[in-house]
Amino acid sequence: MKLKSVTESFAKVIHGLNVGHLTDRVIQRSKRMILDTLGVGFLGTSTEVFHKASQYSKIYSSNTNSTVWGRPDFSLPPTYAAFVNGVAIHSMDFDDTWHPATHPSGAVLPVLMALSEALPPSPKFSGLDLLLAFNVGIEVQGRLMHFSKEANDIPKRFHPPSVVGTLGSAAAASKILGLSATKCQEALAIAVSHAGAPLANAATQTKPLHIGNAARHGMEAVFLAMLGLQGNKQVLDIQAGFGAFYANYSPKVLPSLDAYTWLLDQQDVAFKRFPAHLATHWVADAAASVRKHVVTDRALLPIDRIERIVLRIPDVQYVNRPFPGSEHEARHSFQYVACATLLDGGVIVPSFHKSQINRPQVRELLSKVELQHPQDNLPSFNTLYCEISVTLKDGVTFTERSDTFYGHWRKPLSQKDLQEKFRANASRMLSCDTVERFIELVENLEDLEDCSLLTALLKGPSSPEMVSKSI
Repeated sequence: MKLKSVTESFAKVIHGLNVGHLTDRVIQRSKRMILDTLGVGFLGTSTEVFHKASQYSKIYSSNTNSTVWGRPDFSLPPTYAAFVNGVAIHSMDFDDTWHPATHPSGAVLPVLMALSEALPPSPKFSGLDLLLAFNVGIEVQGRLMHFSKEANDIPKRFHPPSVVGTLGSAAAASKILGLSATKCQEALAIAVSHAGAPLANAATQTKPLHIGNAARHGMEAVFLAMLGLQGNKQVLDIQAGFGAFYANYSPKVLPSLDAYTWLLDQQDVAFKRFPAHLATHWVADAAASVRKHVVTDRALLPIDRIERIVLRIPDVQYVNRPFPGSEHEARHSFQYVACATLLDGGVIVPSFHKSQINRPQVRELLSKVELQHPQDNLPSFNTLYCEISVTLKDGVTFTERSDTFYGHWRKPLSQKDLQEKFRANASRMLSCDTVERFIELVENLEDLEDCSLLTALLKGPSSPEMVSKSI
């Protein structure tokens, strides 16, 4: 029987997909996403925004609790554990990015980690169960974004994880909790009413809340559906439903389960090597190349010899910040990432500390930067490029271009480098032994019989020296 309702087809896919549908490529790609997300989450627990979200969440308590990552003495009700861990994941803008544009993993993984701890110990929740529910949450986000041409581009109105991430969270939670197709449909309807956050809060401490809220609200939608709360059964079909978030919204019924293909099979994610908006990674790549013409033999950048710096990039207003005043603004500044790369030779985690942003040399360089927006440089993570020209006072100009940076889906991070990123991030909160154990468990996740072995590691440091290491 052919389904006429898009919403019903989503519910049937969420309910009906099973581990037999998972392909080797989807398993391998999603394991990389899980490891990276855990690492940036552990690193994010050192941030001010995580601390504020955690302090707020302490007012909530229940009989069932889940771990706040890296905090052995701090647990919260599952919804709020997912919230603060989601905030940690996006607190530095270091999490994965997909095409069409969103951060897919941060709204889903904290939900599954929190629920797997909160579920009764029997039946056991396996690594394959985790991989299936995780991929259902990722898949739902991708399918929704394919219903609008607007979603193909870097966003202008809504921050995508706050929109599709909320439904991805609801889908993943529905799957892990074994909801019927009818209840899945209600959970999606409720989740739509929890979705959406404007891009105006990009480059502020509020943006990481978008991921935390997507995780929490999706889970809350599922709990409410389980209690019998009902919503519009056509919520994904109509313009006044999910279509309110996107122009040119044209939803389609999903493929049948016997011929189902995963979007992650066709489209990989990008992994970031430094914590900033994905579009700035092309800028860093091009700036590192042009620096080799200007700086020789490990000398310092000759700032006084530079007349001007031209960046040819897409017109993305919320990443156009000529003089960023905070770490969050610097992470969303084409100009800052270009100047930091030219000055230091690269961008790393400490590059966004206020002391680095406010250096006089950085401010002097920023004053020399101008942006140009070539008509062929469209605001899409799949096609954009960065060209940078540095003109010296003697009239000589050096130009370099980046079409694809290392870490983009066209030039993926090696498994070795992905693991090194995890080690660097997680070792700020965890012992070396725990870090290596995480890598081993995630590497073999499809063979893990009991996910409690994984969630037990989330608690993090139990010795005083590890706690002091994180401060």
